[in-house]
Amino acid sequence: MSLWHPCSSCKKPISHGQIYQVCSVSTCNRARSALVFCSVACWDSHVPVLNHRDAWCEERRAPREGEPVAVAARVEAAPEGRRRLVSTPIPEPVAAEVLIVASRLKQYIADRDDMNTSADVLDVLSDIVRAHTDAAMDRARADGRKTVKGRDFR
Repeated sequence: MSLWHPCSSCKKPISHGQIYQVCSVSTCNRARSALVFCSVACWDSHVPVLNHRDAWCEERRAPREGEPVAVAARVEAAPEGRRRLVSTPIPEPVAAEVLIVASRLKQYIADRDDMNTSADVLDVLSDIVRAHTDAAMDRARADGRKTVKGRDFR
């Protein structure tokens, strides 16, 4: 197999189609300075150097004929203080829970117009917030970002 990229830590070659690790911290994944590691041990050696507080490695496969394949993984602390590789859980769908702080909303309505607030207002407003947030997430994803920004809410 041909060389795809050298490991950012040990400089060992990573071949096309080979599995490698990347850091979960966004500053390590910028296009100009993307760090790739041949193993979890090499990724682990860069964590204390860059003072990451909460980081994990993500397992990926080097491109084959221009097609990248990504498989997520996470490194967590083991009981002995060593890190271990475990699969990333797939997030469960968010339950329809209240997203609005009731006391703040009630206080705002009382201060502004001396009115009371019904309990069902919180559910309705939470549904509105969910709908707008889902649309903003779709806009961020369409722009190729994993961060929802204020400009995504139109």
